[in-house]
Amino acid sequence: MARERLTVPIWDLPVRVGHWLLAGSVALAWITGESETFRLWHAAIGGTALGIALFRIVWGFIGSPPARFSAFVRPPSEAIAYLKTLSTGWTTGNVPHYTSHNPAGGYAVLALLAFAIVTPLTGWFTFNEIGGEFFEELHEAVANLFLAVIAIHLAGVAVGSIAHRESLPKAMITGKKLATPDEAITAAYGWGLFPLLLAAGLGAWWAIR
Repeated sequence: MARERLTVPIWDLPVRVGHWLLAGSVALAWITGESETFRLWHAAIGGTALGIALFRIVWGFIGSPPARFSAFVRPPSEAIAYLKTLSTGWTTGNVPHYTSHNPAGGYAVLALLAFAIVTPLTGWFTFNEIGGEFFEELHEAVANLFLAVIAIHLAGVAVGSIAHRESLPKAMITGKKLATPDEAITAAYGWGLFPLLLAAGLGAWWAIR
């Protein structure tokens, strides 16, 4: 007999705050990217994104159960199978439900974190005029790829919200998703908010020091 799913707390506070801080940082970095006037701001924002991404990697090992990599990084074959099911059943809701990120979404998270690290690093070399045009062009290319991955991620969130009959963006605001009561998390993991903000601040400082 299938266990009843209810709307319960799944995403802890550091995951949610980190998610929206990273999204905001990327948006601001894109807005300020072509302006010499905001060059310092652009660098600081990039450093903030780097700090958040590094925190998320650490949190992927010590955070609440749904936030850990072990909860959503699955074999590639499972991600492919999920995408095949999603391609045919996303409008009918006939798609396997996952408490944490689905198998394909898990790889999207890894890709986003990788780009949130590589993009600021290449930007740091450009900001400090190291490597000449090489790092400048590399930074631009990596940033464009980052935006492409974000676009794919947003499309996946939209399709996933329809397929699973729940708003994934709303879940990342409230922290609540459909799950069984025993999968719910407690507020105890909120302590991670302090190191998250510290990492974001240190990242900004590193970028412009």
